[in-house]
Amino acid sequence: MDAAQHPHTDALFASPTSTPPIPLTPPALPTPVVGDLVYDTVHRRYGVVMERARGRVYLRPKGDGREWAARPEHIVLARAGEALNSQVAEANARSRGELL
Repeated sequence: MDAAQHPHTDALFASPTSTPPIPLTPPALPTPVVGDLVYDTVHRRYGVVMERARGRVYLRPKGDGREWAARPEHIVLARAGEALNSQVAEANARSRGELL
């Protein structure tokens, strides 16, 4: 089969304007708001957003507990199943005396 008969010849030699541009940056993730459950990637803990102030996000464990601050770039929204997993993990830690 010569180049003229190759089924992908048109796709290989198409002009660059015929395909949509590829974005150079990934799409922005949703910004968590007060009340959202998030995961703090530095402290490796789940928390509920209590406040956003002074370049920090203030989090508290879902049930209750001591609040901590995290940088916005270190938190991500928790997925649906992670909410229950975080509660179970914290209950287990409390039962072992690791959390007050």
